[in-house]
Amino acid sequence: MAWVPDAHRYEQAGFRRCGHSGLVLPPISLGLWHNFGGVDVFETGRAVIRRAFDRGVTHFDLANNYGPPYGSAEENFGRILKEDFAGHRDEMVISSKAGWDMWPGPYGAGGSRKHLLTSLEQSLRRMGLDHVDIFYSHRPTPDVPLEETMGALAQMVRQGKALYVGISSYSPERTRQAAEILKGEGVPLLIHQPSYSMLNRWVEVSLLDTLAELGVGCIAFSPLAQGLLTAKYLDGVPAGSRATMGDSFSRAMLSEENLAHVRALNDIAARRGQSLAQMAIAWVLRDPRVTSALIGARNVAQLDDSLDALKNLSFSPEELNLIDRYAREGKIDLWRDVSSL
Repeated sequence: MAWVPDAHRYEQAGFRRCGHSGLVLPPISLGLWHNFGGVDVFETGRAVIRRAFDRGVTHFDLANNYGPPYGSAEENFGRILKEDFAGHRDEMVISSKAGWDMWPGPYGAGGSRKHLLTSLEQSLRRMGLDHVDIFYSHRPTPDVPLEETMGALAQMVRQGKALYVGISSYSPERTRQAAEILKGEGVPLLIHQPSYSMLNRWVEVSLLDTLAELGVGCIAFSPLAQGLLTAKYLDGVPAGSRATMGDSFSRAMLSEENLAHVRALNDIAARRGQSLAQMAIAWVLRDPRVTSALIGARNVAQLDDSLDALKNLSFSPEELNLIDRYAREGKIDLWRDVSSL
């Protein structure tokens, strides 16, 4: 029996304007960085995507190398699109990216026209699409002229293969330069995707002000600090957690100082009647310059817990002041080196 989306999915859904554009995004978007690759259970990922759509999540964020293995998240998402969402594609905002390593050799990463345009074609084939809604330069590449990288993004738009373009992990100054180059190409910079959480607040220094001035949207990834801002690590490192896998989560993140701050934040969340994850997401969304928070989900229950953050997005001044005592730099920003370029 074919799956049918909830007919009432938009009745309680809210959306936020993305910068000065005509596009709106849900306050929480679903990222497929982890848990949707070839090594994961396909039906679990499928159930998460269905549930997200039923709850008003219209934006699904991917990249060419999401998996593992590389490309498999897009392949699985393409299969789900074909089998479950064939009649709903125009209700969805689908994004992908390129810039980090994808295939061997000198053209498999970076910001060259060769890498970006080839990556887009590969992503479209994997997902069975003729265009994506947003395509990002996934990281700054200092040894490639920024004019070349932005020119490739503009070309995608002119070809009709991307409706909008964005950047990820760019510094404020490089963001200004990218926006100016794109403006000269007649293509606006739609959105910036930086890491941002209560333990990684670098965007507050000047990036958010820059984006507001430029009229560029912001979608914050890793608002849960890769799971550190959940109850998962309050009593140690559970088996099967990301901290045991040795990939993008380092045990060094589980410093005593970080854990003390996380426990204190968990107590504040409990007094608000929220899980720590819900408060962490709500906190990121407290700033109107943030268009959307980009979350992952291992299963439907985890997704529902995160989406329930939307039930309480308000903070009193006293709560914000108390949170600021513990929402401190935790040395967890894996993208610090590139975002400072």
